[in-house]
This record gives sequence, C-alpha cells and structure tokens, in this order.
Amino acid sequence: MMGILFILSCLSDNLLTHEVEKVVYEDREVEVIVEVEKEVEVPVEDTAEELYDIWVEHFIQPTSTNGVDILWVIDPSGSMIDDKPQIIDGISDMMNALPLYNWRLAIISSDYRTAEGTAEFPLIPGDTAADAEAMYEVTVTGYYEAGFDAVFGYVMNNPYAHTWMRNDAALLIVFVSDEEEQSKEYFNSTNQFLNWASNVRNSVFIASIVNFHPDVSLCNYVQINTGDEYMAAANHFSGQIIDICSDDWSSGVADASNQVTPHEYWDLAKTPINEDAIHVFYNGVEWPQAIGTDFYWNYNVSENRVYFDKIPEGNSLVEIAYQYQ
Repeated sequence: MMGILFILSCLSDNLLTHEVEKVVYEDREVEVIVEVEKEVEVPVEDTAEELYDIWVEHFIQPTSTNGVDILWVIDPSGSMIDDKPQIIDGISDMMNALPLYNWRLAIISSDYRTAEGTAEFPLIPGDTAADAEAMYEVTVTGYYEAGFDAVFGYVMNNPYAHTWMRNDAALLIVFVSDEEEQSKEYFNSTNQFLNWASNVRNSVFIASIVNFHPDVSLCNYVQINTGDEYMAAANHFSGQIIDICSDDWSSGVADASNQVTPHEYWDLAKTPINEDAIHVFYNGVEWPQAIGTDFYWNYNVSENRVYFDKIPEGNSLVEIAYQYQ
C-alpha cells in the first residue's frame, strides 16, 4: 500500500484523490480508505498574450503657431558661476532639439533692472553654443533673483524686445536659479505672475531648472534654496522641472522644446511584444493605420517609434496603447 501511495503521489495533482469504501467481514463492518484516480481541475498558468501588461502613453499636440519665442531667465548671483557649463550645454541642447526654422531665443538676467536694458539680438537657427555663451556673458549681470519680475520687465518694458518678439508666436520661458524666486517689483505672488503669463500669449510654456528639496536633491542641503515658486509656475503650465544639481540637463531641456514643437512622431518608452497590436487613439477614438489610400500612422520597429503620416491637430489628445513584457 505504501508503494502505491508513493507512485500516486508522483502523478499530477489533477489525478489524485480518495474515496471511502466499506468492507464487510463475517462478524464486523470496517471502513477502509482506498486511493482512486479522479480528474480534478487545477488552474494552470496562462501564458497567453492577454496576460502581458498594457502600457499607455499620451501627449497633447502643441498648437501650431507662428514659431516660438524663448527666454532663458538666469540667476546672475555668484553662486551660479559653477553652473555656467551646464547652462551653456543646456541652451545648446535646446537649440539642437528645436525645429530648423522659426524660433528665436534670448538669454536675460533674473535681475529685472538688467533685463529691461538688454539690447542683444536673439539667437536664431544656425547659431551655436559659442553664440549662446557670448550672449550669456553680456546679459546675465546684476544680482536680483526675481525671475518673474525679469520676464515682465523684458517683455513689457524693454524697447528692444518689442523689435523681435512676436505676439502671435508661442512663448517658452526657462527659469534657471539655485535660489527661490524673490520678485517684489511687479508681482507680489506667484499667482499674479501666472495670471499675467496666461494672458500674454495664446500659447505659453514654462520650464524650471532649480534646486529640488534637500530630501531629494543631489546637492541642495538648505530648504530655503528650493525653487518652489519656479516649480509651481512650471507645473501650472504642465512644463518640465529639472534638478539644477544634475550634470546633464539635456533630456529635460529637449522635453521643454518639444512642448512647442508639433509631434510628427513619438518614441515609445517600452518595446511592444506585438507590433501588430499597437493602438493609437485620437481624442478618445481609435485611429486606424490607414483608411483606403489615406495613411494615418505607422510603427518603425528598428527605431521603436510611431510616425504620424497624418499630423494630429493642435490641442488634440493622442494616446498610444500596447502590450509589453
């Protein structure tokens, strides 16, 4: 009996069970447990495709405008000297990430007094990091750390700014500071600045390269230097926030430039397990790859990128869903 039980115990669990059988002798009745085979369903792990995780990426297509005007607003205080290489590299990265036409970029000081008197021709497509560094040396002077006041002062009160800034262009503002925002001349609160900025152009974007809170910062050990107000401004406009302590700002700066550039393609964050099971949704409705001879989008395997043959319209919500392992 023990040998039989051992053999049965080696069989699949979906075959082993037992029943009770009565054996009658001449003078008594005895219950004996007898092992029998009986099919029992046991859940088996399903490795089918539907069990893979689903990943959904999305973006709001920037509104097509008459180009983009960009202001890099940089803290001129002495503590920023060590950040100069990253500043120049960051500006160069943004210039490389922008379209090949129709953008203009000026570097101004967060000291509004300097910003209101700056009269430097903006950087344009074809300019280099050396051109950006030359502008930085001339315009980023003073010592006030009042980025909100500086933007207002430059846009509204600087006569030279009126010669190149365009009311029908998008406006991208990039704040760079290792201390908190301290405006007092034109704005008494962050909300006042946000209300003004929201109305100065039809399309406004803000990115902030600042000190993170000491709990998560790579180099900031003093809470008072955390750029909370600059981060609030970036969050209000769904913009990029970059740790000024990081050695490489390129990804965040490129993302900031992408905010004002209509997407003709989208790089996927993960690799789909089935390229034929990628779904693109346009304002909540699935977008087919093609209707007749009209092509809408296609997926490039080697680049892991979705190309839009039909460019989504401005302010539309585009979602890309796929399974990944």
